[in-house]
Amino acid sequence: MKNKIYSMLGLAQRSGNLMTGEDTCLMYIKKGKINLVIVTNDSSENTKKKFKDACAYRNIKFLVYGEKEELSHAIGKYNRAVYAVSDKGFSEKICSLIETN
Repeated sequence: MKNKIYSMLGLAQRSGNLMTGEDTCLMYIKKGKINLVIVTNDSSENTKKKFKDACAYRNIKFLVYGEKEELSHAIGKYNRAVYAVSDKGFSEKICSLIETN
């Protein structure tokens, strides 16, 4: 199941529907262009709280999933803790895969 989640994140990255990194994701969240935010399990509690609050305020789906190293490897970037998906289809599919995992 993890491979499907990583594949979906990789596809979202290649199609330009995945934003990564704290500052970039926060900027797109504030613009209202995001449907899903994923924060890794091994990110700091402060980071988790900051993004959970930002998503709750804007009614955006928020999930805590995976480890930095695994997710970063899946998208081909290094040491990312926050992922934001802008496409509704990708976000729904990734949510369903994570929630059934």
